[in-house]
Amino acid sequence: MTEKSTHQLNILFIPIDAVGHINSCLSLAEVLTRAGHRVSFAVNEQWRDKLGVYGVRELLLVDENRPDNSGKDAAREFAEMCVRQGVIKRETSPLEGFRNIFMNSLPEVGKRTEVLDREIGKLLADKLNRPDVIFVEQAFCLPSVVQSGIPWIYVGTCNPIAYIDDDRTPPANSGLSSKGSYDEWTAFRDETLKVKQIVFKDYNKYLLSKGVSDFQPNHCLYFSKYLNIYGYPRELDYLDMRPLPDKWFRFDNFMRSDRHLSFKLPEQLLDKPGKLIYFSLGTMGAIDFDNMNRLTGILAKSQHRFIVSLGPLPEKIQLADNMWGQSSVSQIQVLPLVDLVITHGGNNTISETFSYGKPMIVMPLFGDQYDNAQRVEDTGFGRRLDVYKCSEQELLTAIDSLLNDKLLVDRLQQISKRILTDNSLAKLPEIVEQLVKSHK
Repeated sequence: MTEKSTHQLNILFIPIDAVGHINSCLSLAEVLTRAGHRVSFAVNEQWRDKLGVYGVRELLLVDENRPDNSGKDAAREFAEMCVRQGVIKRETSPLEGFRNIFMNSLPEVGKRTEVLDREIGKLLADKLNRPDVIFVEQAFCLPSVVQSGIPWIYVGTCNPIAYIDDDRTPPANSGLSSKGSYDEWTAFRDETLKVKQIVFKDYNKYLLSKGVSDFQPNHCLYFSKYLNIYGYPRELDYLDMRPLPDKWFRFDNFMRSDRHLSFKLPEQLLDKPGKLIYFSLGTMGAIDFDNMNRLTGILAKSQHRFIVSLGPLPEKIQLADNMWGQSSVSQIQVLPLVDLVITHGGNNTISETFSYGKPMIVMPLFGDQYDNAQRVEDTGFGRRLDVYKCSEQELLTAIDSLLNDKLLVDRLQQISKRILTDNSLAKLPEIVEQLVKSHK
């Protein structure tokens, strides 16, 4: 139970404009609002009237590059862009995917961040509503925040090696094993550095024009001198390979409660035999409905039952008699009910699945999903399979093998008990309150 604070803080969140990132920040907002603080999200029109149920005030920003996006499906739009730009495609490697993300997507993100920075500058100039602390979850530095004099917290919502670049761990976005070759790690780092040096030039010029000079020239992320936080289960983290740097704090998850939502097991699955499995490749994976149908075709041959998250094109995906699905499934309500999870490896799903003690099969598509998948495999908590190339035998065998591994199931249940008992996120209000107090 989070205790009410005696002094209400005015807290501003500046999250990345995507569902998974917003959800991570909402988990933090829930805890802070329950502690009595006033929380606002600086977001665009597509989030109008969607965040109030979490006790969050929406500060709607004008995006001059996308003036009318209130009626658009932003998740679908982003997924389709990733397919167009080669970020997600059938024949690709983590290195090729990295190049495509950085060369094709990040320059556009940089331009949008400049627009966002100007809008945030206007918000922070309002002395009557000036926040006491700011949570920033962005890929690029916001000079308006850095130079505001307001204490701010960087929020990491990806695999932790995306933020804490340490030669003792595999390089970010590589999907390389923590038990693998150091030379292979170095080769991947060297190749990605060449790409970064090209991509970050323009944004570095913007930072310098705004008086920010203490950035890392080959790193788009800019970390806080006050505090940096991320959500990742202790048992999955890389703490066995390197300690946490100064001014970094880890929580077991960024998991919202979604108490306003509910889920009841569909009748068509109630009387069927077999274990219950949740299958979701997120919007990114579901947009490729041909591959989704290939995978559901394999799962149709399983003796088990499946809850399927269908994504933005539900009418394109074929479900067998042992399946039920919807475009969007209330994941927090589903996870306690299932015995196994098949996922693309997004950070939220990884942490939430772990928190409920479920074994998983991770089928990564791009970015840090490769790292999450390999870490799950390396630590023995599940399997990594190729989302496009896995065979019928590989997938069905992995399902039965994990479900029948009693030692693994028992181990995960013990970890789940620890995570839910510790409730590390409940410590957040006190941490924030102390941070603000120490910088007054």
